[in-house]
Amino acid sequence: MQNIVILAGNLGADPESRTTQGGTNITSIRLATSRPRYKDGKIVRDEQGRRVQDTEWHRITCFNGLGKTVQEHCTSGMKLLVRGRIHYTKWTDQQGNDRYGCEIIAETVDFLSRGKPAQKDEGYTGNYNDLDDDIPF
Repeated sequence: MQNIVILAGNLGADPESRTTQGGTNITSIRLATSRPRYKDGKIVRDEQGRRVQDTEWHRITCFNGLGKTVQEHCTSGMKLLVRGRIHYTKWTDQQGNDRYGCEIIAETVDFLSRGKPAQKDEGYTGNYNDLDDDIPF
């Protein structure tokens, strides 16, 4: 049996990164996925005739090199495809209550829309949107 998750959605905020005392880079993102709402087997529509969507938010954790890539290239609103596994956690809060959480541990992240532009190199004054136009084939 395998624990496999595949999610395609929009990044809800810019990635947040931290480094553990042991040197592990951890990057966290929030991904929104949507699906149409159904009632009596039919898609629910609003007053303007548009489909009503139910949105779910997923906590995604990326480690080390993958986390660094996500931090460098992703920004709020981007479309991403995340492949990974579900990870459940349990902890005790300050009041002694058991708390539970669920996150997705990312194994791969594919960019379905353009990411942030690369950092500007010293001395380059051209347009970063067309850097590959001059590559001969």
